[in-house]
Amino acid sequence: MPDFITLTGARENNLKNVDLRIPKGRLTVFTGVSGSGKSSLVFDTIAVESQRQLNETYPSFVRNRLPRFERPHIESLTDLSPAVVVDQRPVGGHARSTVGTMTDIQAVLRVLFSRYGTPSAGPATAYSFNDPSGMCPECDGLGRTVRPDWDRILDPARSLAGGAVRFPPFAAGTWHGQTYTNTTRLDVHKPVGAFTAEERAFLLRGRGARVRVGNTGGSRDIDYEGLADRFERLYLKRDLSALSRRTRDLVREFLTDDVCPVCRGARLNAAALATRVCGLSLADCARMQVTDLIAVLRRIDDPVAAPVARAAVDGLERIEAIGLGYLSLDRETATLSGGEGQRLKTVRHLGSSLSGLTYVFDEPSAGLHPRDVGRLGELLLRLRDRGNTVLVVEHDPDLIALADHVVDMGPGAGAGGGHVVFEGTPGALAASGTLTGRCLRRRATVKRRVRRATGGLWVKGASLHNLREVTVEFPTGVLTAVTGVAGSGKSTLTGELTAAHPDAVIVDQSAIAVSGRSTPATHLGVMDAVRRLFARSTGTSPALFSFNSAGACGGCEGRGVIVTDLAFMDPVTTVCPDCAGRRFQDEVLRLTVRGASIADVLDMGPEQALDFFGDLDVPEDAVLRPLRALRDVGLTHLALGRPLSTLSGGERQRIKLATRLHRTGAVYVLDEPTTGLHLADVGALLALLDRLVDAGNTVVVVEHHLDVVRHADWVIDLGPGGGRDGGEVIFEGTPRQMLTVQGSATAEHLRRTTV
Repeated sequence: MPDFITLTGARENNLKNVDLRIPKGRLTVFTGVSGSGKSSLVFDTIAVESQRQLNETYPSFVRNRLPRFERPHIESLTDLSPAVVVDQRPVGGHARSTVGTMTDIQAVLRVLFSRYGTPSAGPATAYSFNDPSGMCPECDGLGRTVRPDWDRILDPARSLAGGAVRFPPFAAGTWHGQTYTNTTRLDVHKPVGAFTAEERAFLLRGRGARVRVGNTGGSRDIDYEGLADRFERLYLKRDLSALSRRTRDLVREFLTDDVCPVCRGARLNAAALATRVCGLSLADCARMQVTDLIAVLRRIDDPVAAPVARAAVDGLERIEAIGLGYLSLDRETATLSGGEGQRLKTVRHLGSSLSGLTYVFDEPSAGLHPRDVGRLGELLLRLRDRGNTVLVVEHDPDLIALADHVVDMGPGAGAGGGHVVFEGTPGALAASGTLTGRCLRRRATVKRRVRRATGGLWVKGASLHNLREVTVEFPTGVLTAVTGVAGSGKSTLTGELTAAHPDAVIVDQSAIAVSGRSTPATHLGVMDAVRRLFARSTGTSPALFSFNSAGACGGCEGRGVIVTDLAFMDPVTTVCPDCAGRRFQDEVLRLTVRGASIADVLDMGPEQALDFFGDLDVPEDAVLRPLRALRDVGLTHLALGRPLSTLSGGERQRIKLATRLHRTGAVYVLDEPTTGLHLADVGALLALLDRLVDAGNTVVVVEHHLDVVRHADWVIDLGPGGGRDGGEVIFEGTPRQMLTVQGSATAEHLRRTTV
C-alpha cells in the first residue's frame, strides 16, 4: 500500500503548481493566513478529486443522481483514498431535523420505548414525530403551530380596493392583489370588517370563480384562489429556507408562531407520550441535557432493554466527549452554530468501524473554548489510530502541536499565496522563519493599561435559555470580551444586550447572501457609483458597465466562464472564449477611464482602487469609504470582482464587518470575530477593534481566542460550565485581574498561556 498521497502541479484557485506528498495514516495539519490556499489544496483539490473518482465507480443511473464534481486543475493526484468531508457549512435541515435525528440517537430511543416502555404504543415508528403513526395530529410533529396573523394581514376598516390587504406581495396593485381587487363576487369598496361570514369565507377560501388580471404583457383570466389558500400555498406549505432572506423576514412579520396547544411542544401524539421508561416519556428524554440523559439510561439493567440503552449511551457519550454535553436531543439543527454542527458531524463518524479513509476537517476548533480543544484533538487522534488519514485545516496552536506532519501555505494571501512554504513537524514549524512559525514563537502578555469606561449599558434580570436572572453592566467606550465555555450563555447574554439596545451594530456568524454573481464590490455597494462614473466619462449608459445587464458578454451571460453539463459525466467549466473571462462585451471593454476598463477596475484590490479613484469625482461614502473599510479589515489581497462564493469563511466574515465600519458612537457586538483567522490576522483584527474603540465606539466581542481576552479592557466570564451548569457571571474585571481567579476555565487557560 502506498505511504503517501501525491499531488503534482496543483493550480486550483491561487495555487502555484503545487507539488506535495502527504503521509497516509497520519494527522496532517494545513496552516497559513486566510486566502493562502489551504482550502484550495485540501478541499477543492484533494477532497473533490477523491469524491469525483469515487462517484465514477457507480453505474450511470446512480451517477446521474449524485452531486457532480468538476475535475480540479491539477496534473496528477495519485494514491487517493475515499474522502469524508467534515466542513463548517451549517447542518441546516428543516424544522424536523434535531440533534437526536441527526446523530441517530433518537432512532435508538424509539426502539427502546417500543420494546421496554409501558404502556406500549406499538412499533418504533409509533414514537416518531416524522411518521403519521407517531406525530401529533395538530402540529404534524413540528411542536409548534404557525398560522397567518389575520389581524395584521387584513385591515378591517379598509376595503379591498382601498388597501385592506397589508401583506405587500398581495397588496392592491400587485399581480396577486388583483385577484381580490378585480373579483366580481365581492364588493371591493366595502370595508372588509363589514363582510358577511359568507363573503369573508369566499375572500379567504373561495374557489370556482374566474378573475381578470393584467401585467406588462396584457391581461388574462385566471382561477380565483382565496387569500388564505394562496398565502398557505406560497409561504406555509413549503420550506421557507428556499426563499430569499428578505422574503422570509417579511413573511414572518405576518405569522404567529406558538407552541402547539395539544402536544405542548413534544411533537408526539397522546399514545406515544403515554409510554414511560424510568418514569419518563420520550419527549422528557429528548428535552434533557445530554449529560443528564446518560445518567438515566445507565440505570437500565433489563436484559432486553439494556443493549439498546447501551447503544444510546455510547452515542450520547461521544457527544459529551466532544464538548456538547449541554445540548438536548430536541434541539433543532438549524439553531446550531457552525462549530457545534461540525462537531456533531464528527460524532457520527466516531461510531464508524471503517478504516483506510481520508477524513478532511475545516477548522474543527471553531467555536471551541480552549478547554475543549484538547478533547477534540483526542478524537482526531482516535480517527487516525483506526488506520485513517486525517487532514485538518486549522489555526489553533494546540491542534497544530498534535500533528504528525504540518504543511504551511503562503507566504501571503490571494495572489501572494498559493505556495508550500514549509513541510515538517510542529516543532520545526515553530522554529521556522514562516509567518506561522513566527506567530507560534510569540510570547503573550495581558494588557497593562486598560481604557476607562465612559458609562455603562445594563442588562437586568436576564433569564432567557440558561441565564439565571443575570444582571450585568457592559462598560461603554472600551473593548469588552465575553468569555466562557460553549453553552455557558455568552451569545444569549449579548443577545439580551442587543435587545435592550436595538441600535447596536451586530456582526454575527450568519452567512452573507451570495450568488455566482456576488462580488466584494457589489456587496459593499460600490458598483452603482463606479458604473455612473464610467457612464459619465464615456457618455454612455450605466447599464453597459454591469455584467448583469446590457454590458454582459453574450457568450457567458456575464459569468466569465461556461459550464457544460455532460449528463452523468463531470460538468466542465471553461473560460469564456468570447470575453476571455472578463465578463463584458468587447465594445464595453474599449470604454475606459484613465486607461482602465470596468474589468480592469474589478481586477484591482482595495489599495489599487483607492489610488485609482483617489482624485476622481466619486462619492466618498459610496466608493472611498467602503474601499478603506475593505483595506482596514485586512482584505488587501481581494480583487473587487472576485466571486464571493470562492471566499474563505474568514474572508466572508471580514467583508461583513467592513460593511459596518466607520460609525461613531455606536455599540458593536461581534460574535467570535476570530473565526477562520490566522494568528497574524488576529493581530490585525485587534488593531481594527482598537481603532473602533478609539473613535468613540463601544465594542463587545464574544470570544474564545485568548489573544483577544488578553487584549480586552474588560472581561465578563460566564459559566462555570455549559447548559444547566452555566448561565452565571462568574467574573467581571480586567484581564490582569482574571489571572488570579479560581473556578473559571477561561482564567485557568489564560494563566497557562500568559507570561
